[in-house]
Amino acid sequence: MSSAAEAAEAPGAAEAAEAAPSPADAPPHLDPDRPLRALFRERWFSTLFMTDMWERFSFYGMQALLFLYATAPAADGGLGLSAGTAGALFGLYVSASFLAAMPGGWLGDRVLGTHRAMLSGALVIAAGHACMAVPARTTFYVGLLLVACGTGLLKPNLPVLFDQMNPGADSSRRQAAFSVFYMSVQVSALLGPLITGVLGERVDWHAGFGAAAVGMVLGVLQYLHGAPSLRGARTGPGRPLPPAALRRLVRGAWAGLAAVVLLVAAVAAAGGLPLQPVLALCGLGALVAPVWYFRRLLRGPELGAAERARIRDYRRIFVPSVLFWAMYGQLGSVFSLFAREHTDREIAGFTVPASWFQSAHPLFLLLLAPLFAWLWLRIGSGLGVVRKFAAGLLCAAAGFAVLAGGAWSAQGAELPVSPLWLLAAFLCMTCGELVFGPVGLSATAETAPEGHRSRMMGLFYLGAALGAGLGGQLSRLVGVLPLWTYLAGFAGAAVVTALLLARSATLRTGRTTA
Repeated sequence: MSSAAEAAEAPGAAEAAEAAPSPADAPPHLDPDRPLRALFRERWFSTLFMTDMWERFSFYGMQALLFLYATAPAADGGLGLSAGTAGALFGLYVSASFLAAMPGGWLGDRVLGTHRAMLSGALVIAAGHACMAVPARTTFYVGLLLVACGTGLLKPNLPVLFDQMNPGADSSRRQAAFSVFYMSVQVSALLGPLITGVLGERVDWHAGFGAAAVGMVLGVLQYLHGAPSLRGARTGPGRPLPPAALRRLVRGAWAGLAAVVLLVAAVAAAGGLPLQPVLALCGLGALVAPVWYFRRLLRGPELGAAERARIRDYRRIFVPSVLFWAMYGQLGSVFSLFAREHTDREIAGFTVPASWFQSAHPLFLLLLAPLFAWLWLRIGSGLGVVRKFAAGLLCAAAGFAVLAGGAWSAQGAELPVSPLWLLAAFLCMTCGELVFGPVGLSATAETAPEGHRSRMMGLFYLGAALGAGLGGQLSRLVGVLPLWTYLAGFAGAAVVTALLLARSATLRTGRTTA
């Protein structure tokens, strides 16, 4: 992996030339031979950890509230949408957050640099949640758009900066380090649904959205405090735009912003747009964007033959990741529906809010991430990314199969079923994410050509956008098919895809050996 690792690990030439810190000013980083627990003693790690912690607080808080708020009757302060439409809206939110990672990664590579891109993203997320705290339907949708755009700026640039702070790491150690990072940020992901959920369900929906805004403001303040500890915190983009192109971009951005403001004002004056066409249009965008970017990247003159070959090979793991993220996108919609409608939530006379079950996912991540970090170090590169993805799909299939069993048991039952069905499904999906998250991020970092790292991370999230968008559209079938049939269909598709992946890896290994 020599050329891939160099492209993924070395800062761009422009970054190094613009602001190469002196040895005295250079922040400490993780030596490849030091144990992973050394990460927790690094100031740069705590800075990135706290930033992502508050972003995860925002994301999981939204995941806990959005579907429930959308399906709540208008008399109770909700949007009054059907379960299918609310599921599509939730899928749109997740898809748009991931879809925005593509332009967000481009801005990090060509215009802002990773530091300014992350800071701008955190500020936009905070502004979005502040808009959603206002009890009005228009400000809710504007805030939802801002949160998605801010997430698109922050998410693809944060793992690039994290990877830059781990120079010299091999593939298995990189995967283990990302697993540790996954574990660390789950503290806020665990608390997010508990805090925003109880405020939203028991006090006011918009109070829950406002709590996420407060969290993101705290995240911005601590990031500014710790930014000097980050390598490249004062550098610009890895492959900056020429001045003339940058000026054209700025003029176009101002014109686009003015157009968006006028469009929002016109829509608000007209009483709003029908939701269904908007959902369909965004789903189409999530489908087209990955295909367009793969073609553009492969036909670009700046890549050599070896880099194009790596990107073509990357498509082998991009396609199955779409299926996993389509299943992951159901956690905040179909899983929430199961929690509210079919789960026994009574404990000693206390009714557990349905949103609290969303904390099971980050709790399992927190508990299992050290095990998976140890597992990647133990296995090393012997298993291969494709076989690991096959195992991750089987975990997701098991989660949906378990929940299908719970839905089958709930059919025609007078009493709701045990919460163990739902918790077991969350456990299996967590195991799947601990494969597709760290391993996918690591494989993307290794594949990325020099000067394209943030955009390659954006491409990784495009797969998640496509999956979440498709999952959101397919969730409309919940109102047509029995719930257990819907869940079993996803489980079956995941099993078939996992078997095909494992077979392709075996055939590829056989050809290499021959």
